[in-house]
Amino acid sequence: MAETTGNAWPKGFRSAEQGWPELHRIPHPPHRLPLLGDLLGADRRTPLQDTMRFARQLGPIFRRRAFDKEFVFVWGADLAADMADEARFAKHVGLGIANLRPVVKDGLFTAYNHEPNWQLAHDVLAPGFSREAMAGYHPMMLAVADRLMEHWDRELAAGRAVDVPGDMTKLTLETIARTGFGHDFGSFERVRPHPFVTAMVGTLSYAQRLNAVPWPFLLRRAGRRNDADIAHLNRTVDDLVRARRANGPGDGDLLDRMLETAHPETGERLSPQNVRRQVITFLVAGHETTSGALSFALHYLSRHPEAAARARAEVDRVWGEAAVPAYDQVARLRYVRRVLDESLRLWPTAPAFAREARADTLLGGVHPMRAGAWALVLTAMLHRDPQVWGADAERFDPDRFEASAVRTRPPHTFKPFGTGARACIGRQFALHEATLVLGLLLRRYELRADPAYRLRVTERLTLMPEGLRLHLERRSAGTPRPAPASPEPVDGPPSDVRCPVRRAAD
Repeated sequence: MAETTGNAWPKGFRSAEQGWPELHRIPHPPHRLPLLGDLLGADRRTPLQDTMRFARQLGPIFRRRAFDKEFVFVWGADLAADMADEARFAKHVGLGIANLRPVVKDGLFTAYNHEPNWQLAHDVLAPGFSREAMAGYHPMMLAVADRLMEHWDRELAAGRAVDVPGDMTKLTLETIARTGFGHDFGSFERVRPHPFVTAMVGTLSYAQRLNAVPWPFLLRRAGRRNDADIAHLNRTVDDLVRARRANGPGDGDLLDRMLETAHPETGERLSPQNVRRQVITFLVAGHETTSGALSFALHYLSRHPEAAARARAEVDRVWGEAAVPAYDQVARLRYVRRVLDESLRLWPTAPAFAREARADTLLGGVHPMRAGAWALVLTAMLHRDPQVWGADAERFDPDRFEASAVRTRPPHTFKPFGTGARACIGRQFALHEATLVLGLLLRRYELRADPAYRLRVTERLTLMPEGLRLHLERRSAGTPRPAPASPEPVDGPPSDVRCPVRRAAD
């Protein structure tokens, strides 16, 4: 039987016409073609950036047609805030997320709202992200960061630029694997990515490609490769769990919780199949988005030496002469955190999330939606709404997240981790890890951008800067250096965003 949602819709997509009675009132691109819809000139590698281009042209709510499927996008701050109302809207598992169901079924990220394993896993695992648990992860985060910096020191000694996205992927995979599951993938000892990373990237890329073809049989060869990737992910995790059961409990990490902890009220435990799904979910989601966030932040720091100097001075002041920062010292890096938030504003690595109506309603008091109708909140454009962020919304400015500025903004205008009950369970883990790593790297290195580099964004459901390499200069710990001159020319928005917009980095 076909997999269905809570509303008994077939797996995959439900055309927007079935849920939007007045769809004709929502604008769409002007030059639609039979069968292709709005795909003329689109690039299957950059659907998000193509959609951003249409968003700028069509306004805060619009629709696109791809073959026989209609999609409604929302990015205006008022409409997005309306869709954040948990009483009227819930998470919708659609687009590429539904395409990941063969990988992780009812894992935390991909479960349909009616599936009981989501609540069970959430309640069992939520204490694993408490302040006490986070403090326990901190030493392991430091240990993995040390491995990164040893690797960067070797690259620096050899006169080589560092591969930022590749190294951030190694860092975040090792961090979640060690803190969550007591496993070491040996990423920094490998010349090529770990096979788990290769399989993971394969499944994410395949999930996105499914959105761009009218009939899945067109991807038969890619489908077979995707099956092999899923099998590799399963084998890797099964071996990890088997080793834990054979060697006994760890130190109370996420895997211990999955295997040993019962629901506090019902006494129910996660099944072996669900343990596998949750482990894969955490290994994939727990490193893919954080590696992208760190990569974008390092890009912007290298392009904005005044921000890097200010962040570095904060690290020197807050951490002082301490050989390693204590857990509580990371949260005191308020400007470094603002750099991270501003990078996530411009390029949220999870660039959209879908919401569906719980009952018949009016979106924004204007657009009728029937129960089950859904739309995509385009986070990457919500974070650029000029009514919230100003006419210079494309400009990198960490002071947008100074406390007084945050207080003056409307709620629900900054959503890098989704919204509501189904928002990312590991967001505090990711933010602590990323702030810690940025602080450590700023303390140790000056970052030198390649003047010829232009930001291009790779899309595989999540976002990552493509081909980003930085040159390093070692600094003495705690010794401020003059900020380097800004490289010229400064990059504008990615060349994939093919529309006249303001420069992304002034």
